[in-house]
Amino acid sequence: MSTFNRAGRDIYFETHGEGPALMLSHGFSATSRMWTGQLSALSQVCSVILWDMCGHGQSDSPSDASVYSEAETVEDMKCLLDQLGHREAIIAGLSLGGYMSLAFHATYPEYVRALLIFDTGPGFKRTEPREAWNAQARSRADQLDAQGLSALDSMSIEMAKSQHRSAFGLAMAARHMLVQSNARVIESLPSISVPTLVLVGEQDTPFIAATDYMANKIQNAEKVVIKGAGHAANIDRRQAFNKAVLDFLKDNQLA
Repeated sequence: MSTFNRAGRDIYFETHGEGPALMLSHGFSATSRMWTGQLSALSQVCSVILWDMCGHGQSDSPSDASVYSEAETVEDMKCLLDQLGHREAIIAGLSLGGYMSLAFHATYPEYVRALLIFDTGPGFKRTEPREAWNAQARSRADQLDAQGLSALDSMSIEMAKSQHRSAFGLAMAARHMLVQSNARVIESLPSISVPTLVLVGEQDTPFIAATDYMANKIQNAEKVVIKGAGHAANIDRRQAFNKAVLDFLKDNQLA
């Protein structure tokens, strides 16, 4: 088990393989274990970095709400890359992990060699849809408070099969990490010039329009739809997902 400490918090991480750095960030209430089906393929061409966000998996779940923010999550990512000696990396993630990857680029573009954004929304320009999203996030937090980790049983596969220390950290993450406060990330999309893959599961209906939007706003983005896959495209259709990522890395001379 490897951890790094930032601001008094232990954050869990793993590294696999050799080559250019590839950081994979998980979705809300999932963990680094959601990438198990990718390790064999990706670690042959990259140094794969997995980690558990604050409040998730084997990372700490502090009571201080401020450490669960978007800004703090971005700083956790930078700190991990610095600790491992990577001043440049392929930054990738699914859902919340994809959103945080975009937020990382908006803050530290010089660290980003390429972006891989899976089953993700880039946030909202208008207040009304953002508040509707935030209401759903707070509802998830309330459900976790009331039901504990059993609240994950009815969610998508990467959440239902995840293991966490407690529901407390997830509820805190829902209220302070999943909730969004501004349009910074979505407004940053036209500034992205690094090679970018935007991928979505064919059956992940809530995120298809968001994927189309990102593909149109990001310069020279490549869009891939994985047939027969839902929100956890990497788990639902592992081989097709891995091929799409490996083809993108090869085509763009990234690995």
